Amino acid sequence: MANNTADHPPGNSVAEGNHDGDFGVSVMDLRDMMELRSAEAVNKIRDTYGDVQGICRRLKTSPIEGLSGNPVDLEKRHISFGKNFIPPKKAKTFLQLVWEALQDVTLIILEIAAIISLGLSFYHPPGGDSEACGETESGVEDEGEAQAGWIEGAAILFSVIIVVLVTAFNDWSKEKQFRGLQSRIEQEQKFTVIRKGQVIQIPVAEIVVGDIAQIKYGDLLPADGILIQGNDLKIDESSLTGESDQVRKSMEKDPMLLSGTHVMEGSGRMVVSAVGLNSQTGIIFTLLGASENDEEKKVKKTKTQDGIALEIQPLKSEEAAESEEKEEKEEAKLVKKVNVTKKEKSVLQGKLTKLAVQIGKAGLIMSAVTVIILILYFVIDTFGIQGRTWVAECTPIYIQYFVKFFIIGVTVLVVAVPEGLPLAVTISLAYSVKKMMKDNNLVRHLDACETMGNATAICSDKTGTLTMNRMTVVQAYVGDTHYKAVPEPDAIKPETLELLVNSISINSAYTTKILPPEKEGGLPRHVGNKTECALLGMVLELKRDYQPIRDEIPEEKLYKVYTFNSSRKSMSTVLKNADGGFRMYSKGASEIVLRKCSRILDDQGQPRVFKPKDRDEMVRKVIEPMACDGLRTICVAYREFPAEAGEPNWDSENDILNDLTCITVVGIEDPVRHEVPDAILKCQRAGITVRMVTGDNINTARAIATKCGILLPGEDFLCMEGKEFNRHIRNDKGEVEQERLDKVWPKLRVLARSSPTDKHTLVKGIIDSTVGETRQVVAVTGDGTNDGPALKKADVGFAMGIAGTDVAKEASDIILTDDNFTSIVKAVMWGRNVYDSISKFLQFQLTVNVVAVIVAFTGACITQDSPLKAVQMLWVNLIMDTLASLALATEPPTESLLLRKPYGRNKPLISRTMMKNILGHAVYQLTIIFTLLFAGETFFDIDSGRNAPLHSPPSEHYTIVFNVFVMMQLFNEINARKIHGERNVFEGIYRNPIFCMVVLGTFILQIVIVQLGGKPFSCTALTIDQWLWCVFIGVGELLWGQLISAIPTHHLKFLKEAGHGTTKEDIHEEEMTEGADEIDHAEMEMRRGQILWFRGLNRIQTQIKVVNAFRSSLYEGLQSPESRSSIHSFMAHPEFVPLSEEEEEEEEEAARIPPIEETGDEIEPLPGSSSGAQGGGEPPAAFPYSCESSI
Repeated sequence: MANNTADHPPGNSVAEGNHDGDFGVSVMDLRDMMELRSAEAVNKIRDTYGDVQGICRRLKTSPIEGLSGNPVDLEKRHISFGKNFIPPKKAKTFLQLVWEALQDVTLIILEIAAIISLGLSFYHPPGGDSEACGETESGVEDEGEAQAGWIEGAAILFSVIIVVLVTAFNDWSKEKQFRGLQSRIEQEQKFTVIRKGQVIQIPVAEIVVGDIAQIKYGDLLPADGILIQGNDLKIDESSLTGESDQVRKSMEKDPMLLSGTHVMEGSGRMVVSAVGLNSQTGIIFTLLGASENDEEKKVKKTKTQDGIALEIQPLKSEEAAESEEKEEKEEAKLVKKVNVTKKEKSVLQGKLTKLAVQIGKAGLIMSAVTVIILILYFVIDTFGIQGRTWVAECTPIYIQYFVKFFIIGVTVLVVAVPEGLPLAVTISLAYSVKKMMKDNNLVRHLDACETMGNATAICSDKTGTLTMNRMTVVQAYVGDTHYKAVPEPDAIKPETLELLVNSISINSAYTTKILPPEKEGGLPRHVGNKTECALLGMVLELKRDYQPIRDEIPEEKLYKVYTFNSSRKSMSTVLKNADGGFRMYSKGASEIVLRKCSRILDDQGQPRVFKPKDRDEMVRKVIEPMACDGLRTICVAYREFPAEAGEPNWDSENDILNDLTCITVVGIEDPVRHEVPDAILKCQRAGITVRMVTGDNINTARAIATKCGILLPGEDFLCMEGKEFNRHIRNDKGEVEQERLDKVWPKLRVLARSSPTDKHTLVKGIIDSTVGETRQVVAVTGDGTNDGPALKKADVGFAMGIAGTDVAKEASDIILTDDNFTSIVKAVMWGRNVYDSISKFLQFQLTVNVVAVIVAFTGACITQDSPLKAVQMLWVNLIMDTLASLALATEPPTESLLLRKPYGRNKPLISRTMMKNILGHAVYQLTIIFTLLFAGETFFDIDSGRNAPLHSPPSEHYTIVFNVFVMMQLFNEINARKIHGERNVFEGIYRNPIFCMVVLGTFILQIVIVQLGGKPFSCTALTIDQWLWCVFIGVGELLWGQLISAIPTHHLKFLKEAGHGTTKEDIHEEEMTEGADEIDHAEMEMRRGQILWFRGLNRIQTQIKVVNAFRSSLYEGLQSPESRSSIHSFMAHPEFVPLSEEEEEEEEEAARIPPIEETGDEIEPLPGSSSGAQGGGEPPAAFPYSCESSI
């Protein structure tokens, strides 16, 4: 196999000049070849190139040394075969975004009204000045003023333009941010290749045709390739073929590896044969036109070149929703036998959508009533009371009046609809996402950030998240002796030592290594599988080296490899001996491998018989004590296949993995991270239950959980093994029943020896559960490929950035770049902050809206003219809301956020306290404004502005009303910083410079508008005295705020809350619609303010069904009576159930557990779960060993 290294020494695997840089094979040849499968492909390679080596020679690469990495050579390869990069879809241009912003219904209504108003102001009917038309024109003293009629229309149009530009700019900068984030993730995506004989990691985009790539369990293949050497390789090709069965790959049968597919088992090496747009994934993309064709919006599954499908679109735009549906379909195929349902809309989106629709309806009704009253009043007054007749030449003047009334109606509507909301949500989320990067949270789906604030449960992995993932061997049982530390090399017989060292060195992934530390005095670097690193570390501690053994037996010489996977829980490697026999080395979870052992090496290094009773004794005396110290136990064993017996059938695994000889059992410790116990305490204080779900055995799990503080001494919690868990939640047919699950999960804190399916079942069960007052919101952490289903199902999935596989990252919502549990606590803090920011903004926004609507409505009905003009309303509503959303949405989080319980799914957005604040401030503002409106002229000694004719100049009176209104909003913005009834509204105000700038900026702009705004803003300049009065009335807001917070909320039972999630009764309806494609209204709501309010009106039916997807969830449920079960302190008798019982024992045990139905709500103590009241209180005699002492 090494022969062609001679043709191309690594240094000059670059083509010499005379070859002209041509490779012996073209892009099209390779593309055509990659489209073949299995036997066809093998034949094609054999006929055309001889073998895979032939392809390597033509691609001028060495299967062992790889490419030289010479830049000239790499550049040639880029030119000949393309780059490993799929160009992303073109971003929307600014003009497209402007056009989208213009689609807003309210803005369109305003534009039409403004244009009509403009048109009419230029139309002067002949004889229009005649007395016949009544008092319509009477107030216009001079022609100049009449000419200025166009200003209002123009000003409205101008305001609309500003709003559109602001919206478009926001969308544009958001898009830009996400593209930045995306490219950042792409750069971080690395893959292992061999260059110059060195194994290095390079960014996926730098992979070229001819590279030799190493592939292993959990990888997502970045390019197409042909297998050169493989061990037990199984690939999930469902993302390309839709077939859920895993495909076995081998040199003889099917060597074709395709980009975008997942390695589910095994390892190997491949020569890269197609990259970028020429790879299978790239070809599909070209067909979809994702790279150039803009029409294909549906395929915006931005599969970046690393295959991570980043749907970071601006908050769920329509195409994002479609792509997500598409993605869900593809993902659903990914996970065999596990239904991955579409994620429900985030909790906050649901509440906002619901609230938005309610407000929109109210606004629409108010504005319609306003217009009708104005028109009726005018008609009755003009034609009824004054008794005039409708004259043709007066028509334009009457129409001008009607248009004016219509504009007032639209103004009321504009004010009623809080279009600042989507903006506030967007700003708040975008700001948090940016800041969360600093806290090691890379957010892939925006809404995950806010959902995290509602989390009531976290199901965490143990290894790497709660622990350091720096495994070290701390105990060993070898040669009939239990060593409490790694023994000295001379304490072990040389024969045993030889076997041990060879077994560990050969039977581990060759990609696993221990490298010297990067910094002087640092710890050695562990590369690859951490458990294997611990074993290699033990070899080094025994003063031996693994590298020479690996050099002597390279991967090509390994005869057969059974790689580790979650069902096997062991790994074995077969070597062929010189005499034609075979030797197999195995390692794996001790209780699994020991069960297969029939001999064990004694203190002389000789095998002796190992019976089941010896095994039980070993479990009791060695494995349990290790497990109780929180160690993970690994058994290392071997087996000889004599030459006389002929070659065994390697496919019948059960016969092969049997009759082993045990060499040693080692205890590996993974120390708990220092900061974890504190972080878990914070979670518990914040009302979040932390559960540990691990593949480790129950004693190790319990010991670690106690160290972390997940289990507290003297508390009534459950620790269970996966088997046990399944027995309790499944009925006789083996189906999971929610009622059974509901009896188990509230107490469950540790699930040990769990399979990926168990994890998924638990997460799904908790999310779907309706016990307790509210429904649970579950976060899950995971790093392995097998965690994919659970990550996808959870409300928020956290994948590990360092240890995580590509599959896990793709299924997750947030990537923890430092793999640390404390980062999750940070995410909770940010999530709660987002929630509070939006509540603050709502509190401010709704006060403005309530007051403005009532003022416009009553003012219009009493004085036939809104005291706040359309342009002024637009200023207040749009500019101030936009700025306020900036100010209130960027408050930094504080630790105090972690001192309250989570809100859960159905806690209203607007609490009673907030409702009290909104209504209280509205009362103050309305009192002031109406006083000024009807008595202001006497108070300030100015002319009254009421009942002014059509085109009259702006009055001082109305300017003061407008100014006071704005001043009150400004000071109320400071009040809005606190939503839980705190007294000190200035607390921490300097920590938020944006807030201070916005308040000052708004104030300065207001001065400019009032003093210089003139006719367009219907303002006249005010004197300094009048200004001081306005500011003084504004400051009154702060004092009034103190008065309001003095009123205890619990006396105000009549106040309703608003913006609820969904109540339990609504749930059943949701179950029926789940199969149907729900229209995700949240996407619209996030994209553009009021589109939603209007579409919402027509589709309110659908809307309600969609929103019903929020079922309630909760924390206090743990204290609710129905979840009290009779499982006593977990400390009493923790028994260890060896997994070695024979079938009948299991049946016996099953018989001992009464079916849950019979026991009513009480759970009988579970054998094997840690529980006191064990029937008569005695643990089964077989397991006297208890871990109490060690905890």
